[in-house]
Amino acid sequence: MLQIENLQASVADKPILKGLSLTIGAGEVHAIMGPNGAGKSTLGYTLGGRPGYEVTGGSVMFAGQDLFALEPWERAAAGLFLGFQYPVEIPGVSFVQFLREAANAQRKARGEEPLSGGEFLKLAREKAALLRMDMDMLKRPVNVGFSGGEKKRAEMVQMGILDPKLAILDETDSGLDIDALRIVGDGINATMRRPDKAVLLITHYQRLLDYVQPDFVHVLAGGRIVRTGGPELALELEEHGYEAVAA
Repeated sequence: MLQIENLQASVADKPILKGLSLTIGAGEVHAIMGPNGAGKSTLGYTLGGRPGYEVTGGSVMFAGQDLFALEPWERAAAGLFLGFQYPVEIPGVSFVQFLREAANAQRKARGEEPLSGGEFLKLAREKAALLRMDMDMLKRPVNVGFSGGEKKRAEMVQMGILDPKLAILDETDSGLDIDALRIVGDGINATMRRPDKAVLLITHYQRLLDYVQPDFVHVLAGGRIVRTGGPELALELEEHGYEAVAA
């Protein structure tokens, strides 16, 4: 699904990723944990194609394609979804209309027929119900007036509608209380726990992993993955901290 080889990336000419390698197979859930400034968000933004994140070395293959040969919208159409740590607000744009346009733009790029209004609303209701969101909330401007937890739940609704091959979720657990954490975890599992899909969870804490059980946990420090293990590694990090485990 995703093969990262010796990835190097800079932000404002400052090297952040310094030779990161990672392979994610179909059907797998990987978690990346690490201290602040390790490069976790930079990895997500670099894979997603955010401006200002310059690739200076290495390669990334996604679903058999050179990821860096694709524009950001082409990466999305190919099946890559990036969930943001801080979802943005877009005043004046209805969330439900935004979601329909996004879904149909991706379907068009893949040569598929667009969803009719009725088909889309049926799909949106189904995905919103998984995240326990009222459809009236999705009629509001994108994320405007939403709490932190509501923004994350709305983003998971978006992921469900777009139905990506690979979801890269950057600190999806931040700003969530215990109930919202469980609901978001259930949403991730319902959408992405399939043999033809994969998930990369970027997180500081083990708590999300109670709900979305990873196959592999990686410690990112100094721009590289310095240790890999199973779910038990997250518990070790929680108990002893990054410095002790990554040493």
